[in-house]
Amino acid sequence: MADAPMNGLAIQARTVANFLPLSVRRAGANIVHNVDDKHTGIRVDTKRGPIVLEIPTGDAPYRLVYQLPEPNETGRTEVEMRRFPQIYKPQGIAHIMGEFLQSRGFLS
Repeated sequence: MADAPMNGLAIQARTVANFLPLSVRRAGANIVHNVDDKHTGIRVDTKRGPIVLEIPTGDAPYRLVYQLPEPNETGRTEVEMRRFPQIYKPQGIAHIMGEFLQSRGFLS
């Protein structure tokens, strides 16, 4: 996992990343801090493209986002695939992310 600034969101992202299934880790999970989009998360470079689990701020939900290699015809650069509330522990978040990626064919 790549290093990220150690703020509260980065610590939370690293905690979730520590529980990711091996298949997700092998795909290349990294902690990212995107200053332009103002989010910290876990980026996984899957065989179908990068997926980012955005760590929420405040009461916002976790977002699992597919980053498009190029903007689509409407100019979008990402597609939100799933949201889930902050009621889960880090182990649960990692499990949900791993199962979602595996069941949708993002992991080999």
